[in-house]
Formats: sequence, C-alpha cells, structure tokens
Amino acid sequence: MASLIARRLASLVPTLVGAASLVFLLLHVVPGDPVDVMLGESAAPAARAELRSRLGLDRPIAEQYVDWLAGAAHADLGSSIRSGRPVASLVAERLPATLVLALAACLVAVAIGIPLGSLAAYFRGGLPDRLALAASLAAVATPSFWLGPMLVLLVSVELGWLPVAGSGSAAHLVLPALTLGAGMSGILVRMTRASLLETLADDYVRTARAKGASQRRVVVRHALPNAATPLVAVVGLQLGAVLAGSVVTETIFAWPGLGRLFVESIQSRDYPVVQGAVLVIATTTVLANLAADLVQALLDPRVADAERR
Repeated sequence: MASLIARRLASLVPTLVGAASLVFLLLHVVPGDPVDVMLGESAAPAARAELRSRLGLDRPIAEQYVDWLAGAAHADLGSSIRSGRPVASLVAERLPATLVLALAACLVAVAIGIPLGSLAAYFRGGLPDRLALAASLAAVATPSFWLGPMLVLLVSVELGWLPVAGSGSAAHLVLPALTLGAGMSGILVRMTRASLLETLADDYVRTARAKGASQRRVVVRHALPNAATPLVAVVGLQLGAVLAGSVVTETIFAWPGLGRLFVESIQSRDYPVVQGAVLVIATTTVLANLAADLVQALLDPRVADAERR
C-alpha cells in the first residue's frame, strides 16, 4: 500500500505542472486581450500601456510563466485581473458547489448504472439485457449541452416540477446532477455487466450453484461484491470527466460552481483565474483517482501486490 501511495504521489507533480503549463501557453496564444475587455478597443494607447504594465502583461511570457508557477508552488495563484481579488479566494468560494454537484452526479450514475448493469447480466441475452444496453448507449451518446435544456423544457417549463436554474435547495440540484451523471451511468451499466458476467464464470460461483443457491442469491451475495471492485476505479476515473463536464452543466443551470467561474473568466480573458481553476480541477481529479486506487487496493490486495512487482 505504501508503494502504491508513493507512486501515485510521485506522478502528481509532473501531471499538475504539465496541465498548468499547457493551459498557460494556450491562454497566451488564443486571440483576445484582457486590456481590450477592460478598457475597450478605442482606449487611448497611454491608458492601455499603463494598465498592461500594472497587470504585468508587458513582461515576456516566459517570465510571467515562471513567476506564476513559483507562486502556485506556494499556493499563491495570483490575483484576478477583473476584480483584483486573490484567485485562491475566488476558487475556494466556488469549489464546494462544484464538488457537491460532482458527488451528486456520481450518486445518480451509481444508482442507475449498477442496478441496470446487474439486471442486464442477470438476464443475459434477454429483453432486459438488450434494453439496458440500448439505454446505456443512448446515455453515453447524448451530450450534456442538449440533455440539460431538454430536461429544463420538459421537467421545469412544461411540468413545473423543479426549478429552471440557480441554487439554494436540493431541488435545484436534481436536474444538473441528472444531466452530468447520465453519461457516466451509461458507462457503469456496461462495465457492471461485463464485470459481473466475468465473475459469474469463476469457480466459487459454480460451487455456490452446485450447493443449491438460487441464481438471484448467487448474483447478489457472491458475484456482485467481487465484481464491484473494478468499478471503483471506473468511478474514480469518471469523476475527472464529471468535473470537466461541469463547465457546460453549470453554465446551463446557472450553478455557482467552479465551471461557471471558468467560463466567465475565459470570456473576460482573466488569465490568472482560468489558470487557477484548471489547476484546482486537475488536482482534484488526480486526488480522486488516487483515492479510487487506494479503495480498490483495500478491496483487492492483488492491486497492491501488482504495484510492488
């Protein structure tokens, strides 16, 4: 276990530095200038030069990059160009809402994906199996930028069951969580089905059947707990996709999270906030994958043994 943690932590630093470097470079090569956003393109050259000097944008890109990376290493993500507030403070305000949405989406995906995948494996080749696989394919293929507005039109506008957008209550969380968790649930259906079918072919399952255990008991009591081990890694990996997908979902539903802050900062060319948001999302994703690896190693010691080898 210690070697597993050491390996994962060792890969944390280069991953985060690579993500931060890529975002920094991309932000400085795309068209647009924060000075134009703040003063307008018709501003006097002297005013533009004074603001550019005050924001540090007149320095070489390499110097800006080194200074920002050194500050990030000390948890100093700089200050927002638009508001002047510390980026760390802005991110800390928005991160809890994003984490709540991501966890809710994961719960939705698990609540839908694992039962449907188990049902598909139980009735392998039958109608429930085919329907579950078709539903999983539709869930994976449906983009969140289409599903979100359709849910708003149907559930909120036509039926009036849930709020259209915003936050403040559990009701506001339902539609964003469904939108964000739908694609993940489709992946879990297929992974659960495949893992369960593989487990059902093991010797101990055949022994349980030979002792007279019913098919339902074999699946629920014997096969499913062992088949769930690889699903932990899938959930950990998908959490990163959920955090990235929250950018679109939070914008659709006006959810006050990190994804919405990311979009607002891109529109205003607020480089420090965009860089800080990406760095925090990357850090959260890596830590979530580390936690999933540790849980998987606890459930299945063979994972830790493979790391030692």
